[in-house]
Amino acid sequence: MEAYATVEPGTVDESELLTVPDGWKEPAFTREDNPRGLLEESSFATLFPKYREAYLKECWPLVQKALNEHHVNATLDLIEGSITVTTTKKTFDPYVIIRARDLIKLLARSVPFEQAVRILQDDTACDIIKIGSLVRNRERFIKRRQRLIGPKGSTLKALELLTNCYIMVQGNTVSALGPFNGLKEVRKVVLDTMKNIHPIYNIKTLMIKRELSKDPELRTQSWERFLPQFKHKNLNKRKEPKKKNVKKEYTPFPPPQPESQVDKELASGEYFLKESQKKRKRVEEIKAKQAEAISRRQEERNKAFIPPKEKLVVKPKKEGCFSYLFVGFYCVASTETKIDIEAIKQKVKKAKKKKLGALPVEEVKLKIAADEKKKKKKK
Repeated sequence: MEAYATVEPGTVDESELLTVPDGWKEPAFTREDNPRGLLEESSFATLFPKYREAYLKECWPLVQKALNEHHVNATLDLIEGSITVTTTKKTFDPYVIIRARDLIKLLARSVPFEQAVRILQDDTACDIIKIGSLVRNRERFIKRRQRLIGPKGSTLKALELLTNCYIMVQGNTVSALGPFNGLKEVRKVVLDTMKNIHPIYNIKTLMIKRELSKDPELRTQSWERFLPQFKHKNLNKRKEPKKKNVKKEYTPFPPPQPESQVDKELASGEYFLKESQKKRKRVEEIKAKQAEAISRRQEERNKAFIPPKEKLVVKPKKEGCFSYLFVGFYCVASTETKIDIEAIKQKVKKAKKKKLGALPVEEVKLKIAADEKKKKKKK
């Protein structure tokens, strides 16, 4: 009898059993695992749009080469616009046909062959998210889809770096290709964006999670206290009515009967007046209202003719300068500073001696002749 070592339940931590060790990789599925092959032939087909025809014709030899390595046949029908993949007798991996189906789906959704061929690897999966039916309004749908892409594709690039996935937004679908954990996050971000939650909030959360995962002590703890809590703000609130109907308290007694016109006239004494007196009273009331309105209008008109109050502004005095008093629109020089009258007279005389304007023709000719004579003497 062989002896087996028994492990007591209290000695091993449950968190260690549930976590995947770092660097662990699942062994690849080989022919030795299934030497007899498959019993039945399986096939999948998918349609592709007309604009993808030229690209598929160009890269089709590469697609066939990649699938032949896994013993899967692929046919391209350009008349029907479809791609079909089928297993062969040499196929030993039962799951490879599912991966081949995902490959042709990604190629039909505008994913380049260089990225789509990665689906044939064991540690890579894909997810095609349909977003066309999530938003009814077409304009709103286009805006939210553009928000997911971001300016010059910056938001999509940040999401790719954080999730280690390749993301392609095309038409009414979002194709994602990468590890399983990353695909889960991509789907959450895409669906939240279509629900009018900006992707920057989810990107911020992913960045914090990425930093927390590096710390081995925090792996077993809850991260709720580190993650940001974003509150929804309803900016477009329903417009409230100007007049709110406030419900009165219920009483079993009926409301008091309203007074009729006759009761009001009896209370004021108008009922006992003659018709001519009533008419005269109404005319007087109208005239009083008219007089009040005319006086109000006249006051408003007269406001434009009332002059504003003017303030006297006195500038500070300086030695040897004039000081001015501004009174209304006039400027008056103060007589406190002394003025040198003789100096002013001399300046005026000098200014009179100076000839203003252009010289007469005769004087110009004389000047030119004098200049020529000087030049000849110098020579």
